[in-house]
Amino acid sequence: MSPPSKQDIDEASESAAATNATEASPYIPPKVWKWIVVEDSNKFATLNRPTAGPRTEKDLPVGKHALQLYSLATPNGQKVTILLEELLELGIKEADYDAWLIDIMNQDQFTSGFCEVNPNSKIPALMDYTDKDKPVRVFESGAILLYLSEKFGGAFVPPEHRQEVLNWIFWQMGAAPYLGGGFGHFFAYAKEKQQYPIDRFTMEAKRQLDLLNNVLKNQAYVACGEYTLADIAIWPWYGNLVLGHLYEGSKEFLNVDEEYPHVIRWAKEIATRKAVQRGSIVNKSWGADPNLPNRHDASDFDGIFDAKL
Repeated sequence: MSPPSKQDIDEASESAAATNATEASPYIPPKVWKWIVVEDSNKFATLNRPTAGPRTEKDLPVGKHALQLYSLATPNGQKVTILLEELLELGIKEADYDAWLIDIMNQDQFTSGFCEVNPNSKIPALMDYTDKDKPVRVFESGAILLYLSEKFGGAFVPPEHRQEVLNWIFWQMGAAPYLGGGFGHFFAYAKEKQQYPIDRFTMEAKRQLDLLNNVLKNQAYVACGEYTLADIAIWPWYGNLVLGHLYEGSKEFLNVDEEYPHVIRWAKEIATRKAVQRGSIVNKSWGADPNLPNRHDASDFDGIFDAKL
């Protein structure tokens, strides 16, 4: 789909003027929706289009390891780097990897090379060159977690709790869009704060936190009594949320300290793990906290953390 023409923009403006004569007027959807580029819009809005596929031609870099990760240190990206660091912590040398920063604000996810690995243009995306004649692409964070676990002997998926681990991984994949794309977007990123969507998604975010709090009241980790792939999937979203690392002001707004003590206990405990601390900063290039935009070797972490690691 090509960008809208001046005529499209003029027609949309006239339609908006007709249907929204005053600020109090409700939005009335047109019979046929048209994509209109709005300057100075909400954060991330200018990145989105109603079409898929590459926008620029550019190959992806390839490093020395069999596993090549193309990602960003958002919660979905952190899931994979945390698992990879956990695998290395277990002494699985074959889990070593190169992690390349995908700058979504620079639209790296829309390059031809990235789209070849993930046609959906979302991070994270993984290439496995273990068999160089038959490389494997893996996209969607949940799929990557399961692929890596199965590749390395079912790591972090205890056989006796396998189905419960899968239950919670798929819960996270379905629930987090309401937290991120719903609550996070309207609470933190939308230029204009609107009560209806904030109330709607706050209610759902708190329901999800209450669910986790009820589960963690009776056991140490989400799926069972031990740390599993489910915790690795869930912590980057919900652990970071209750620790105040996800959206500025959201910890107080959601009344986390008063209502979700068991989630906080779980989040803090996982945050002490060395692999979680390392994995959380891989492909991170912003903020005052430690960051590692690209990762190619364990020595890349040297000097970043203090002696407690």
